[in-house]
Amino acid sequence: MNNILWVDDEIELLKPHIIYLKSKGYHLTTAKSGDEALELIEVNDFNLIFLDENMPGLSGLETLNIIKDKYHNIPVIMITKSEEESIMEEAIGSRISDYLIKPVNPNQILLTIKKNLESSRLVDEKITKGYQQEFRNISLELSSNLSFKEWYQVYKKIIYWELELSKSNDSSINEIISMQKSEANSQFFRFVSRNYQDWINDIESPLLSHNLLEKKVFPLLNSSSPVYLLLIDNLRYDQWKVIEDKILQKFKIIDDSMYMSILPTATQYSRNSIFSGLRPSEIQNLYPEKWLNDEDEGGKNMYEEDFLKDQIKRLHLQNNKSSYTKITNIDYGRKVINKIDNMKHNNLNVIVYNFVDMLSHARTEMKVIKELADDDSAYRSLTASWFEHSPLNDIISKIAKQGAKMVITTDHGTINVNKPSKVIGDRKVNPNLRYKHGKNLNYISNDVFEMNDPSKFFLPKQNISSKYIFAKEDLYFVYQNNYNKFVNFYKNTYQHGGVSLEEMLLPIITLEPK
Repeated sequence: MNNILWVDDEIELLKPHIIYLKSKGYHLTTAKSGDEALELIEVNDFNLIFLDENMPGLSGLETLNIIKDKYHNIPVIMITKSEEESIMEEAIGSRISDYLIKPVNPNQILLTIKKNLESSRLVDEKITKGYQQEFRNISLELSSNLSFKEWYQVYKKIIYWELELSKSNDSSINEIISMQKSEANSQFFRFVSRNYQDWINDIESPLLSHNLLEKKVFPLLNSSSPVYLLLIDNLRYDQWKVIEDKILQKFKIIDDSMYMSILPTATQYSRNSIFSGLRPSEIQNLYPEKWLNDEDEGGKNMYEEDFLKDQIKRLHLQNNKSSYTKITNIDYGRKVINKIDNMKHNNLNVIVYNFVDMLSHARTEMKVIKELADDDSAYRSLTASWFEHSPLNDIISKIAKQGAKMVITTDHGTINVNKPSKVIGDRKVNPNLRYKHGKNLNYISNDVFEMNDPSKFFLPKQNISSKYIFAKEDLYFVYQNNYNKFVNFYKNTYQHGGVSLEEMLLPIITLEPK
């Protein structure tokens, strides 16, 4: 039962209200002064306090300050006859939960109680009811032959409800959305397997990595103000949604789109394709000295700036002055904040921010990070906390002050893997857990999307008999050697490179300052 204390020196006049609230199931205790109220609070557990502002002796505001010093978790509703702004400001500054102006009516009181004591339950009920109504609609959509544009919308719906339901304490409804998301990933895998070869060959294709700049960024360069492309590595759509509100304090969205990462959904392939405007085998053919295969030693993303400049030149956009900045640690991020003012003279400024990918890898390697981000909801929360306190947030504020347009996107996403799939290969097979490239691969065919002839998919190959395989849904590849050890080590970690909604369907958001 909710216990409520009502403090008013004219409490007898409020008897009808008290009777009404008791009829609604609330337990009411009354006090005629601040001193009496403080004595009652010491020996009783109250869920809510109604406090009259104008009382003789210890005033309402004085009583409020004492309550908040000693019992700061109890919500206090201030009731006053005065509408003076200064009194309201003082009360609000003293951390009241709400205030009412006399004379109050029973419905006002009841609404205030529900808002302060039952809002979580009411929100849970509303969210749960909303998803229950939408569940059937999403299920029907998943059973139909969706286009890639329809897949974008279905995925956005699933993420919307996943974020909404994460606010609920109802574990059963969270299990249902998780199951529906798994079913969506199963259908999406079939969709990609059927159509990817056509897409990568530009047949009825969605927007893919290698067309991203040409279609979404370069057309903005006609503007008189600079354009910033902010590529946050490994940023899933749900992670974008949890930082979106912070960014929208300074910007407004003028284009809220999605695009599809090429395969493999790994930085070496997807990000190089973005900046070069080419598919992986085309990069290898055109820049053999700048492309490293999976088995080669050395950094695989060393030439992004060169690729960007060459794409600008190839598209005859070289009259546009550009800059490229890659941030890989917090110290350099802080230095870049001071460089933003100098970038306003460029037509295009590209900033690559490497953090989210490091976070996902750290979560695999470090037990403490794994405990902090035990599931998708916690992983999103960690992302939001990082962003709020990161140099990136300050960089975005500086960009807003320039009146510049900004495009936010990513190179690929990541998925929480939970089901092992055994694979056998030689020592030259790449170590990625979501895709494998090599010859003499043995694997469970139902677990993978196979590319037996990589050239048809614009992927480099080590030799004439090499192939690529991509893990579906939330599977991860494990070798037969030390199988159980690695199954346990990589279970419930974040990986990328394969085929899933989380890895392939990515935000591409165009914004302008408010």
